[in-house]
Amino acid sequence: MSDSAPAPLPEKLQSIVSMFRSAPKALRLQALLEYSKKLPGLPEKYIEHPEFLQAVPECTSPFFLVTERDEKGGVNMYFKVPEEAPTVRGYAGILHEALSGATPDEILSVPDQFYMDMGLTELITPMRLRGMGAILMRLKNDVREHAQA
Repeated sequence: MSDSAPAPLPEKLQSIVSMFRSAPKALRLQALLEYSKKLPGLPEKYIEHPEFLQAVPECTSPFFLVTERDEKGGVNMYFKVPEEAPTVRGYAGILHEALSGATPDEILSVPDQFYMDMGLTELITPMRLRGMGAILMRLKNDVREHAQA
């Protein structure tokens, strides 16, 4: 095995990626929309104090995120994404479902372009795909900052 092999995905994320990859095109879009509906709202403390949220300006939709450590050392993540951006909300829903509670190291080891293996390139514009990459990059930066704290 070479040193350049990508790190394995966390189990929940691998399961989601595999499901998307094996699903027919129409079902992939439907699944993404289902994840958009599963995305939890922001906790009250972040609604009242939006200054704690990190913007993702590279995303074409207004996108904000924040992470915090839980008492077990895992990472909780919260996203603010408009309802009118269902594909981006879906991606946020996938990240939330797969990575909430993961350790900082697990999150930081997720390959930057893991979503390219989900079969989304035929469903989503290149600009939105770049936004997905930027979201993961900002999420990792936020996790790094809070891991030092």
